[in-house]
Amino acid sequence: MSLLRVRGLCLLGHRQWPLIRSARPILDMSYSHHFVDFHGSSIPTSMKKLVVTQLSPDFRKAVTLMPNVPVPVPGDGELLIRNRYVGINASDINFSSGRYDASVKPPFDIGFEGIGEVVALGLSASKNFTVGQPVAYAKNGSFAEYTIVPANIAIPVPLVKPELLTLLVSGTTAYISLKKFGYLSEGKTVLVTAAAGGTGQFAVQLAKNAKCYVIGTCSSEDKAGFLKSIGCDLPINYKSENVASVLKKKIPEGVDVVYESIGGEMFDMLVNCLATEGHLIIIGFISGYQTSSGILPIKAGALPAVLLRKSASVHGFFLPHFMDEYKEALMALVKLYQSGKLRCEVDHGEQSPEGKFTGLESVFRAVDYMYTGKNIGKIVVELPHLVNSKL
Repeated sequence: MSLLRVRGLCLLGHRQWPLIRSARPILDMSYSHHFVDFHGSSIPTSMKKLVVTQLSPDFRKAVTLMPNVPVPVPGDGELLIRNRYVGINASDINFSSGRYDASVKPPFDIGFEGIGEVVALGLSASKNFTVGQPVAYAKNGSFAEYTIVPANIAIPVPLVKPELLTLLVSGTTAYISLKKFGYLSEGKTVLVTAAAGGTGQFAVQLAKNAKCYVIGTCSSEDKAGFLKSIGCDLPINYKSENVASVLKKKIPEGVDVVYESIGGEMFDMLVNCLATEGHLIIIGFISGYQTSSGILPIKAGALPAVLLRKSASVHGFFLPHFMDEYKEALMALVKLYQSGKLRCEVDHGEQSPEGKFTGLESVFRAVDYMYTGKNIGKIVVELPHLVNSKL
């Protein structure tokens, strides 16, 4: 680091040396071949990353592991992040199939969120960040060993913890969508599908924090046990129970709020289970993502009549449309987590056939694992980094 500081600071002139010397190190990227990471080991010139090379809902066909890609150099207002954990999302295969933006053609980067440390940064970015600082981000391109992140969207965090990663996409999706369209209040009934998953776990807990009666659908007794542990009043294992029958018996007046991410037959059934003036929030339809069309058919022809009869509503929610509310949501979630009022369950894949998800190579396994429906909590892949100091 001493070589870097001398070269960078001398550029600013002798008169300002005493002032700059007492401030945090500023890395002038015009001398990028000299920058070093905060452990004192040279940043490599190449890295691994995942790239979409053809459009397909089959993640393994769409995505290629590039073993020798140049490590990018951050610009003036950018950070170079060494990723330590990256999150897996059901919509990763929507992105790899080109469903979000038909104008984007392969090759392109993939991965929505990451957490790690700053290992290099541009001059203006050093006003608010420093080398070695833990940061998280929600930005495309996280499935890489190193990612460039604009400083204005990077989120300082106290520690590099996978639990904090769970809040970036899954947590904020649940928080903002329920705030905008859930109209939660004490005593309301809320049903969450895929309730033990990465986003469902937060919808359950946020609804409980609002003093609602919470129902959660899941696919195993282990998941039902997890749901009880986070406050779910009525877990329903749809593999062994008929969801419609249980709801008719337990909640004959209907459900006030449905938080839906499955689609297909589940969607049709839950629309019919809405209470008068009920709300159904669509955050996804994972049952159809692996198909060529991306969605399973629903009984849309009957939908207007069902909604009219109940004065009910259906709302779609896509997180990128609500980024003006993102920071406030994230801060609120972090506060809940730090106060012990929010559990952030992480699934590292220990129960998967080949064990824990470690390294970019395991992202493929992690995506497959998500679609088996066996995960409890947010699926996270660890990207270990072995430091070999040269100083």
